[in-house]
Amino acid sequence: MNTPLRLHRFPGGLPLTGHKAHATREPSRACPLPPVLILPLGQHAGHAAVPNVAVSARVARGQRIARAEGRGAHLHAPAAGVVRAIEDHPVPHASGLPGPCIVLDVDPADTATDLLPPLPDWALREPAELRARIEDAGIVGLGGAAFPTADKLGRPVELLVLNGAECEPWIACDEMLLRERVAAVLEGGRILARIVRARRVLLAIEDRMHGALAAAREALGDAGGIEIAMVPTIYPAGGERQLIHVLTGAEVPSGGLPADLGVLVHNVGTAAAVADAVLRGLPLVERYVSVTGRGVVAPATLRVLLGTPVEWLIAQAGGYAPGAERLVLGGPMMGIALPTDAVPVAKSCNCVLVLTADELRDPAAELPCIRCGECVRVCPARLLPQQLHWYLRAGDFEQVEAHALADCIECGLCAHVCASHIPLVAWYRWGKTELRVRAEERGRAEAARTRFEARRARLEREQTERAARLAARRASATAADAGPDDPIAAALARAEAKRHAAPPEDPDAA
Repeated sequence: MNTPLRLHRFPGGLPLTGHKAHATREPSRACPLPPVLILPLGQHAGHAAVPNVAVSARVARGQRIARAEGRGAHLHAPAAGVVRAIEDHPVPHASGLPGPCIVLDVDPADTATDLLPPLPDWALREPAELRARIEDAGIVGLGGAAFPTADKLGRPVELLVLNGAECEPWIACDEMLLRERVAAVLEGGRILARIVRARRVLLAIEDRMHGALAAAREALGDAGGIEIAMVPTIYPAGGERQLIHVLTGAEVPSGGLPADLGVLVHNVGTAAAVADAVLRGLPLVERYVSVTGRGVVAPATLRVLLGTPVEWLIAQAGGYAPGAERLVLGGPMMGIALPTDAVPVAKSCNCVLVLTADELRDPAAELPCIRCGECVRVCPARLLPQQLHWYLRAGDFEQVEAHALADCIECGLCAHVCASHIPLVAWYRWGKTELRVRAEERGRAEAARTRFEARRARLEREQTERAARLAARRASATAADAGPDDPIAAALARAEAKRHAAPPEDPDAA
């Protein structure tokens, strides 16, 4: 029998006013097919996928149109149609830069599909086969990080957590998924548990998600096997490390992974996608998206094909409302402001938020830090945000690394409570980029030094070998001139050859 679950309080955090009801008043509905799908090749953590279709090619729904190389995820056609182009296009990224995409003209009359063979007997399959199916389906983490799911399934764990604790104020796609497809979430959780041999599975739900809780309890009934954990709605309780702390009381060490504690966390949307891939043979080609905010006429939760332009989603939610001011992909805390609504929905897109002018923070001028300590109080990663800001401004990256900037989860709380209006998260993102650049430069310098030393050793070795060969030829010539009856000359020749010969190799040096 499982021991009763005792919840813990993670450090920092802040209760935020919830607005999930805007997108959950009505059941979700399927977003109509757009005329064009724009499919970024880099909608996952890792290397961009490589197209394996050509322009003008006709593709079927579910067909793989780009393959992963190295760490990455395959990309599949969400609908049947014809490849119009493979070109750069605005993509959902904080940089605002365009990225390579496959542009697909949708053919509503074409019902062709190219799905994977279903595995209804998955409980009898080997974990390696199930993991390969998840990789073939192009599944990534649907909570926002978009890390390739198969790459997280290589180590056995004791505890598997299905994360339904979306704690940003406006995002409600996971709540709606749990209300409507909790059976798929639970089945996907069982499949994941088989792969990683987890002995315990927890479904974490925010304590405000009453509809999701009722649906989960009804689906589980008396079957057991999966426990429900009601998580307090304190931002960012849905963060992977914070959720682990809440459920277990343990903290993932700096630079470590949850698997180091015997824990694995997957978003509930990811679990449902796993069930679809295994039971239906359906690759990851669609997802739930909250289209919400006071800046849209009719907020809703839509089931959206990947690659659908954001402007098409806004139109399905009634269009922009008067006073719409800012378009955000994601939530107000960790989302990114979009310069255009021409960007497409990618695998990591869980919310399209339109804010009005009165919801935006006044653009007050940045002031000097007053050392109030509020940023330290709310930081869930136990960092010193004000010190990190100080060292970043000073360019002291040795201290930036020593103060564990890499542990920052960019939750936005420090900037949210900053009385001096300092854009702290922007500084931290810049600092992380600088640290990566410096690490790459150190790597290149080390590789160049290694190449130089190897070349120098090779040249010295070749010079020694040439001298030895020349000495040997001279010795042979001297011996020939001296003749067989001149032992003194022959001995001198042998001594000269020995003096110029290369030293014997040291067997221990290798």
